[in-house]
Amino acid sequence: MTTTRLPAGAPGRLAAGIRVRRLGRAGWLVVGGVVALVVVLVAGIMLGTVDLAPATTIAILAKRILGLDIGVTWPATTEAIVMDLRLPRVLTAMVVGTGLAVAGATFQGLLRNPLADPYVLGTASGAALGAAIAVLIPVRGLVLQFGLLHSLAFVGALASVTLVYRLSRTSSLAPLTSLLLTGYAVGSLLAAGLAMAMYLSGSGLRQIVGFLLGGFDGTSWDRLAVATPLIIGGTLAILVRARALNGFLLGEEAAAHLGVDVRRERVILLSLASLVTAAGVAIAGLIGFVGLVIPHLVRLLVGPNARLVLPISALLGASLLAAADVVARMLGGVPVGVVTAVIGAPFFLMLLRRARTGYEL
Repeated sequence: MTTTRLPAGAPGRLAAGIRVRRLGRAGWLVVGGVVALVVVLVAGIMLGTVDLAPATTIAILAKRILGLDIGVTWPATTEAIVMDLRLPRVLTAMVVGTGLAVAGATFQGLLRNPLADPYVLGTASGAALGAAIAVLIPVRGLVLQFGLLHSLAFVGALASVTLVYRLSRTSSLAPLTSLLLTGYAVGSLLAAGLAMAMYLSGSGLRQIVGFLLGGFDGTSWDRLAVATPLIIGGTLAILVRARALNGFLLGEEAAAHLGVDVRRERVILLSLASLVTAAGVAIAGLIGFVGLVIPHLVRLLVGPNARLVLPISALLGASLLAAADVVARMLGGVPVGVVTAVIGAPFFLMLLRRARTGYEL
C-alpha cells in the first residue's frame, strides 16, 4: 500500500482555497438575497385581488419612500392599496422571516442539532395557548380582542421559554440535553391545554385554527411598528454574538477554552432567539419550516461559520416567507403556514437525502 505525501504547505493552501471558495459563494448568496428581496417586495405589492402595473407600483414607492416624482399618475385608491394594505403586509412577512431564520440558526448552533427549529423550547405551544385563552376571554369589540390575542400569544411564548429554562436547571442531565427534554415535556403539556381551550372555544375555534396555520391577514403599520424593534433588535444582538455561537459549535468545553463565558452566552442567546421567535409568532401565528430549512441550507452552502450563516439566513428567510405570502394570496388566501409546509417539507427531505449520500453542495 502506497501513500501520497502532500508537498510542504499544501494543507494550508488547500484550507485557504476552501475558505476563499466559500467566501465567494457567500458573497453571491448575499447579492442574490438582496435581489430576491427587491423582486419579492415589488411582486408582493403588485399581485393580489387587484393587480397593479409594475410602473405604477415602482412610482408610488419612489414618491412615498424616496420623495421622487417620475411623472406617473394613479388614483388615490391605488396608492391606498400599496401603502396601507400591501406594503405593511410584505414588510411584516420579511421581518418575521428574518427573525425565524436567524432564531433557527441560533438554536441549531447552540444545541448542535441541525433539526432544531425556533419552536424547540415550547415557544409555539405557549403562543398558541396564549392566543386560545385570548379567544376565550369575553372582550367586546374585534379590535380589542385582536390586540389581546397577539399580546397573550407573545406573553405565552416567553412564559413557556422561561418555564422550560428554569425547570431544565434542576435536572442532573447535561444542560443542553435537559433543555431539549424539558422543552418537549412542557410543549406537550401546553399542547394539552391548547386542545382543551379549542374544545371550549365554540365559535372562536376558527380564529384559533387561523392562528395555528399562520398568516398575515390584518397586518398594519401599527403591528409592524411594535414587532420590528423586537425582531430586528434581537437579530442584530445575535449577529454580534456570532463568535460565541461559533464556540458552541465546537462544544461547551472548547468554547470555554476559547474564552467564551458559556453559561452567560447560553442564556443570552437562548433569550434573544426566544424573544425574536415570540415576537414573530405573536403577529403572524405559527409558520413552520422557515427556521428549519433556511439555516440548514445555508450551512450546507457556506459551512458552519455563524458570521456567514446568520446574515445569509436572514436574507433568505425574509425572501422565502414574503414569497410564500405572495403564493398564498394568489391561491385564494390559503394560510401561509400551509404554503411553507408544502414547499419546505419536500425540500428538507431532499437536503437530508443529499447529506446522507455524501453529496456536497
